Amino acid sequence: MLHTSLSPVHSSSLYSPSLFPFSPFPSSSSFSSSSVSLEPSSHRLCSLRLYNNAHLRITYKSNGLKLNCSLKEPLKVMISGAPASGKGTQCELIVRKFGLVHISTGDLLRAEVSSGTEIGNKAKEFMNAGRLVPDEVVTAMVTARLSREDAKENGWLLDGYPRSFNQAQSLQSLKIIPDVYIVLDVPDEILIDRCIGRRLDPITGKIYHLKSFPPETEEIKARLITRPDDTEEKVKSRLEIYKQNADAISTTYSHIMKKIDGNHPKEVVFEVIDSILSQVQKDKETKMKLGKSNQSTSVQDNWRGIPTKLNNIPHSRDIRKYFYEDVLQATQRAINDGRTRLKVEINIPELNPEMDVYRIGTLMELVRSLALSFADDGKHVKVCVQGSMGEGALAGMPLQLAGTRKILEFMDWGEYEAMGTFINIGSIGGKEVDEQDDLFILVAPQNAVGNCIIDDLRAMTDAAGDRPVILINPRLKDLPASSGIMQTMGRDKRLEYASSFENCYFFRLLYYAGTQYPIMGALRMSYPYRYELYKRVDDPSGKEKYVILSTFPEKPSTDEVNDAFEGKPRNESKKALGFWGFLSGIF
Repeated sequence: MLHTSLSPVHSSSLYSPSLFPFSPFPSSSSFSSSSVSLEPSSHRLCSLRLYNNAHLRITYKSNGLKLNCSLKEPLKVMISGAPASGKGTQCELIVRKFGLVHISTGDLLRAEVSSGTEIGNKAKEFMNAGRLVPDEVVTAMVTARLSREDAKENGWLLDGYPRSFNQAQSLQSLKIIPDVYIVLDVPDEILIDRCIGRRLDPITGKIYHLKSFPPETEEIKARLITRPDDTEEKVKSRLEIYKQNADAISTTYSHIMKKIDGNHPKEVVFEVIDSILSQVQKDKETKMKLGKSNQSTSVQDNWRGIPTKLNNIPHSRDIRKYFYEDVLQATQRAINDGRTRLKVEINIPELNPEMDVYRIGTLMELVRSLALSFADDGKHVKVCVQGSMGEGALAGMPLQLAGTRKILEFMDWGEYEAMGTFINIGSIGGKEVDEQDDLFILVAPQNAVGNCIIDDLRAMTDAAGDRPVILINPRLKDLPASSGIMQTMGRDKRLEYASSFENCYFFRLLYYAGTQYPIMGALRMSYPYRYELYKRVDDPSGKEKYVILSTFPEKPSTDEVNDAFEGKPRNESKKALGFWGFLSGIF
């Protein structure tokens, strides 16, 4: 992933005006196209579009049949701005230029209530009771609107929504993900002045401003009124609420956020927005032409950045759900690409058995999230926990796995009786593979002192054949007994087999030497993208964030991580010393 400051759309010197009259069809300057003229025939106008790789528009005219194949991927845009930031004006200009479907939750609510739809009636009940319409109702309304053909064909502009972290997460879970998130940034004093200076013409509904947009005549001026919510006290309250909501959802869209200075004339602001959207459109079309939409890149369009406050224990529900979804998406991509021997390595504090805050319940929730998702797709999933190892007085299992099978058996697996039908629990071994099993999830398989899980694991993968086997937080290094047998007999073969599983997801926090506080950074990989190294920094407001330092095609060595943190070139080798030396042996 490249740091956002490297993107050309962040440089104001690269912006140029590009205002064009609205046309129902994109111009040739917006995207490349090719046309083929066929024999004349008298027909009316119609259109046909194919959505996978290109839009195919067939236009019939009295003087001929014109076939226009256009490589055009509809834009998906979200825009946010405080009251009086000029968001409404910019939405009008965006729709006029790019032909997007403008979707405002306020307009949707009024339309649904007016139409008496099921969603509208639910919303009306809350509105009549003087209560806020619940997130799930609003999200269902937005989802229904986005599913219409005009939004699918022309793209959409989601205005002022989502407004909270939960709303943003709901959209993410529904795979409603924008190409770009535009934020209009205007100083508070300007916003307050804009609001308290606004006046409404009750006859025409037109909005004026006493300073910047005064009424045309004294007659109009005499009848203007102030809207009830345009007092200074209420404006300040609305601004505070907006800031809280904006901060809450910023982590979701930080990787695609474009913050724009809105304290300029509307034409100047739109020039910047136009440049950004045109570049996003161009990038999408380039990917389509090159056929690289699903290939590895350093920019992950659907990722919202590393969450903060990861040393706060217990983790919030939102943080856990974030990682469950992150792991799931990477695993699904790998399986869809035909990968069959996969491993997930994630060591946030609650999933790191070396920390005293390790929570077996978090690991079980992660496993359940994966299993239920694949079961929802109609796959038969077997969740496997290794059994007792050794014999007689030496029999036992790793402490980390003690009781996990019972926990899995007593967990809530949903109301659709997935457990026992699409999901079953088993052990690790060749005999556990049944014909109906489509996929296997192995819970933290690991060696114990003097005992090795590799043989059982190998027997299972051999029996599974080309069916996916996913290891969750495996620990397959040799743990020698006092005799040292595991260090010598067959070690090379064991290590070779262990390395045959490829990472589809990797996340590790980095700390000072010998400590678990403070967090210095993180290393992350999500299939099929590169390994990304982040540094944790505190901004002037006291909030933390993760800034990308470097990316790697393979898991970086300790020296490569140290060099990146110290700002050294890749080709300058060094010995792992100093307070970064603690990374030795981790990777």
